[in-house]
Amino acid sequence: MTSLFPMFLKLDGKRCLVVGAGKIGEPKIGSLLETGALIRVVAVEASEAVREWAATGRIGLELRPFESRDLNDVFLAVVATASRALSESIYGDAQRLGVLCNVVDDPPLCDFFYPAVLRRGDLQIAISTAGQSPSLAQRLRRQLEHQFGPQYAQWVAELGETRRRVLASDLDSERKRELLHSLASPAAFEEAMEEIATRGKRRETA
Repeated sequence: MTSLFPMFLKLDGKRCLVVGAGKIGEPKIGSLLETGALIRVVAVEASEAVREWAATGRIGLELRPFESRDLNDVFLAVVATASRALSESIYGDAQRLGVLCNVVDDPPLCDFFYPAVLRRGDLQIAISTAGQSPSLAQRLRRQLEHQFGPQYAQWVAELGETRRRVLASDLDSERKRELLHSLASPAAFEEAMEEIATRGKRRETA
């Protein structure tokens, strides 16, 4: 078996199609909402949350059966239907058109898999078992939640700002590299957490 290539995709402005809007499709649609993708959903029925997203203009929703033309000009497609025959047909159409496709819970009909993701602001840690055991991926994600707490979100944001200042400085390239590595060290994290806590106490007493 060939290995998967791990990557994080930029979907901003890309056309994404989701077929199905029930219990299975809803979370898949939800995971696309913050990406900036142009999301269109085709489904015979839709959950209340999906209808609300459509009503507020966050997605396009068409309550009707899927048609092959729905894949035209689509970059990525997610199929969340209860019909194996329909899913196979959509996947076949996607393959012919060069559209990346994921048929939920059917690894042979997937060009990519949804990983279990731990998010702390701009920090994302994704875990995949290539569809072999999503339950294991979720368990590992829960374990990482304790190691990487919510405070990482602010630290990563501050690291980004500091990195931009370092790169714009007049320091030589070797010194920049050393400084950036030191800023991401465990010791630097602990120092940053103490500083963040101190700032919080100052605001409380102000």
